[in-house]
Amino acid sequence: MNATNSPTLAQSFEVIRSKLRDPEFLACHGLGNEVPFHVFPYDAGSELEVRALLHDLLNEDPASHAPARMLHIDLWGLICDLCEQRGLMEKLPAFERKRGSDALLARLQTIASPARLVDHMHERLTAEYGEPQPGRDVLLISGVGRAYPITRAHQILECAQPIFSHIPVVLFYPGVYDGQTLRLFGSINDGNYYRAFNIL
Repeated sequence: MNATNSPTLAQSFEVIRSKLRDPEFLACHGLGNEVPFHVFPYDAGSELEVRALLHDLLNEDPASHAPARMLHIDLWGLICDLCEQRGLMEKLPAFERKRGSDALLARLQTIASPARLVDHMHERLTAEYGEPQPGRDVLLISGVGRAYPITRAHQILECAQPIFSHIPVVLFYPGVYDGQTLRLFGSINDGNYYRAFNIL
């Protein structure tokens, strides 16, 4: 599809709205043995517009999407949560000055490992919404670009499989996904992931 025929972001968000009203999508039917994970790729230059459209979607009247219920997680927010739990937010600048940027990144990658992020994601969702339910709940994950290079999208999806494989998951991805390879910002090789569907 060439640029002149590409859907606008607003039109792409209508795809998500139609999925939310689709019982087959909510029940994860028609996927064979595949996990119900979906990638919503977009141009990283449109980040602010995507955030605004996602905000609007999340704040719409829930009745307009019934029976679907949207559960939203921001990966960058999760990383900040894990740092705050350990009382590290105010200490990180001094740590970087003393040890350097590479040491800071390694420290953050330990604190917010993919497994810890997904576990914390599940804890937060359960505390706020109760245990996610198939046929109703859809998990929307944003903040991938801001979370890089602390964590990578394919690692999050892999760790999420054992926990969230019973509900649809939509990952908002500022880059390119061709069904096999994730390229963050269109240029950074973000790893291979074969089990997700391009929702667009």
